[in-house]
Amino acid sequence: MKLRLLIDTSVWLDLTKDPRHMPLLDALSALIEAGQVELILPQIIPEEFARNRDRVMASSRASLSGHFKRVKDAVSQFGPEEGRDEVLRRLNEIDHRISIGGEAVNEVVSLIERLFATTELILASDNIKARAADRAIAKVAPFHRQINGIGDAIIIETYIDALAHRKVEDVLAFITHNIHDFSQKGADTRLPHPDLAALFGDAHSRYSTNLGALLNEHASDLIEEITFEREFRQEFRPLSELIEAEDKLTTQIWYGRKWGIIDAVESGREKRVPREVWEAATIEQRRGMIVDEIWDGMIAAMKSAEERYPEELGPWTDFEWGMLSGKLSAIRWMLGDEWDMLDT
Repeated sequence: MKLRLLIDTSVWLDLTKDPRHMPLLDALSALIEAGQVELILPQIIPEEFARNRDRVMASSRASLSGHFKRVKDAVSQFGPEEGRDEVLRRLNEIDHRISIGGEAVNEVVSLIERLFATTELILASDNIKARAADRAIAKVAPFHRQINGIGDAIIIETYIDALAHRKVEDVLAFITHNIHDFSQKGADTRLPHPDLAALFGDAHSRYSTNLGALLNEHASDLIEEITFEREFRQEFRPLSELIEAEDKLTTQIWYGRKWGIIDAVESGREKRVPREVWEAATIEQRRGMIVDEIWDGMIAAMKSAEERYPEELGPWTDFEWGMLSGKLSAIRWMLGDEWDMLDT
């Protein structure tokens, strides 16, 4: 049995972000060399990876180093004189380790590009392009969100072609981290979108959002051996990553809550008023008012959020609201808040 994998661009880019994924890439390479795994590689995937890799690599390096620099600056400016030099010396040692981590990112990219170079590319035929366009016309996944998903459609149509020409003993799998375009919405994102579910209806065609788990099912002994060879161990997520996630979740929840204010104004339950009207009103009357300048500031802040997180601000289902709130509460607990701290 051969496992044939179509790994979406989103997975390759996420592997690039964290050098801790190198054992997984080692295992994938070893399985390919042993003939147990084969990549299905649409030409569009290396092209998308090449367009985005430098941005992802720079973001990976800058995220931690930016926070680290602020820590060093704070110690230099406000740290007590006694012991400050020793603290800075240790921080400089950590700074060196960060630069080594940057080199590890380069190694990850080299591993991925080596896999691309040794795999036969599949060109997008006219038939594939036509079927991708048909998806756009029908507004089915990955076009269900009314965005330009032509690249994603070409990728899934390439998978459909590979599935049609599958050898009886082969198992095919499509792996993606792009849950917004390929997974169920507002439910279990480990499952494919209903428009795509028929492609993954039996044991010979798998849908997955976790490459490591899939490979572990196929060759757990090899995964364990390579993990040991790398002396890989699970590490805590860096503080910078927690802070970045907390900021994004806070913005997402804050943005969603503001639509309640907009709905109240548009429906007439509240009204916009000049500040002098609000100041002249009683406390009871103020409950149904919003000051014009506060309204304008809110709208400007919402537009700023839309620029920072396009396509990531809802609308959310009740299930998704629960997930967002749970994630924010958990991260804030890790950062020192009490449980259920969801203020925005």
